[in-house]
Amino acid sequence: MADTVNKSFTPYQPAAGEEYMNKKQQDHFRKILNDWKAELSHDIDRTVHTMQDEVTSFADPNDRASQESDMALELRNRDRERKLIKKIDETLRNIDSGDYGYCEGCGIEIGLKRLEARPTATLCIDCKTLDEMREKQVAK
Repeated sequence: MADTVNKSFTPYQPAAGEEYMNKKQQDHFRKILNDWKAELSHDIDRTVHTMQDEVTSFADPNDRASQESDMALELRNRDRERKLIKKIDETLRNIDSGDYGYCEGCGIEIGLKRLEARPTATLCIDCKTLDEMREKQVAK
């Protein structure tokens, strides 16, 4: 799973003149992040149990190699998910401290739609675009 959350939530509809990142909005994103974290944790637990159940020693070297390759790929995916859980925890701390929803680069509002698409976003779209352009230049 990438850095995008399951879309099983109702998008937030701010009232006219509603203050950005008020308690209601913070609660909305806290729920999205906690649900996402629970889903990832469940996937990790399920993988561990499945791998424990499937540990068999194949006599055929090709079958054994295929199983080991599958397990290595699964473990890499779960490692990515563990890192994402850490990022979700950091984001939840940002909500608690009142820093959530504001760009770490320039300080402006990231925006509700962007945060719903990527709840762990720390940069506004402009700063993220500049960041990606710099990465491309360094990679050349």
